[in-house]
Amino acid sequence: MLMLHRTYKAPASQGSRKSFTAIMLILVIVIGSAGAYSVWIRPHQTTVSASKSPVSARTDTAEEPLKPANATVPETVAVPAITHDVSIPPITKGLAPVIIRLATKEPVVFLGMDDGANKQAFELQMMKDNGIKASLFLANRFIKDNSSFFKDFVTAGSLVEDHTIDHKLLSNLNYADQKQEICGEADLQFQQFGRRPNIFRPPGGNYNTDTQRAAAACGMKAVVLWIAKANGGSMQYQIGHTLKPGDIVLMHFRPEFAKDMQSFLNAEKAAGLHTELLEDWLP
Repeated sequence: MLMLHRTYKAPASQGSRKSFTAIMLILVIVIGSAGAYSVWIRPHQTTVSASKSPVSARTDTAEEPLKPANATVPETVAVPAITHDVSIPPITKGLAPVIIRLATKEPVVFLGMDDGANKQAFELQMMKDNGIKASLFLANRFIKDNSSFFKDFVTAGSLVEDHTIDHKLLSNLNYADQKQEICGEADLQFQQFGRRPNIFRPPGGNYNTDTQRAAAACGMKAVVLWIAKANGGSMQYQIGHTLKPGDIVLMHFRPEFAKDMQSFLNAEKAAGLHTELLEDWLP
């Protein structure tokens, strides 16, 4: 206000002085109002970081990186199912089929190993060393003391299958008792190995029509016998003197396991065949 008094001289007349005073009063009010407005609005202003504006911060988190215009989504490639020139026959009229071999021209042979009475630590390693996977037809009578021994065989690719609970000759039993032997063993194997068997081998190869019917009723796709066997350290054949494509071979968990396995390996090599799981040939 002192600067105004120094810059402008007060008019000499009383009317002029009144007008000058009024003008000065208006200026004071305007200047005071502007100061008050600035004080009132300042607390409501948003302080913005020097490194990033609020708009850019929201954009960074909300938007996805741009994709090239010609970008393509990779397609999932379906692996074709393996097909064979023959498969296990289907269940007919409630009877599971009985098989001793498959009439295939493919250079394969199938190995089924029975009982599970003899358990030697080297057996699995010998199979793994030679790329052998087998259907393990186990009976609870022989494995109940140490069923976990065979879990490593399953981990290595073999499968546990049904061989009855007590290893009885089934033709001596009626239908209900046969069904109990087969279904009961299937239930036990599901508890022991987490998988229900789907093929069945009767003890001693002994069966009748009731066996086929009971096997089908218990979920078995086939009654599996054999056409050759590795036994006593040598190969024994029902027909001919060599292995042929599609042959099913019998072997046991016995003290002579190493000799039996070696005889099978020799016969397999001589015939130009390799071992596959019979279960992979189910319909």
